[in-house]
Amino acid sequence: MTIPTPPDPTVAETVKHLPHAITTYLRESDPQRKANAHDLLSAFAPDATVLDDGNAYTGHDEIHRWRENAATEYTYTVEITHAEKLDETHYVLTNHLEGDFPGGVVDLIYRFTLDNDLITNLEIAP
Repeated sequence: MTIPTPPDPTVAETVKHLPHAITTYLRESDPQRKANAHDLLSAFAPDATVLDDGNAYTGHDEIHRWRENAATEYTYTVEITHAEKLDETHYVLTNHLEGDFPGGVVDLIYRFTLDNDLITNLEIAP
């Protein structure tokens, strides 16, 4: 797995110690690689919810469809610019995206909630 090293050394150190479910999600959602749906979904609890762009996706089937659509809609690059462990079950990452989507550049905040080492909730918002 290769997760690009963020320029901020504190972010880089935090990224090194992210839980397996989050690193799996980051690897499998990297727009520069072909995602493996089985590996991506292994990071999520069966009843997990993803909130993205005003929509909620609950359960593996909906999360799979969401990722398939998100992965093919635009071409873009991602750089982690902030990573923070709030407590044992909550993490916040900021990803800087550049691509051919409207506006071309955006910083998105990813709020992860974990339970039993799986993502139970992921909220993505500017």
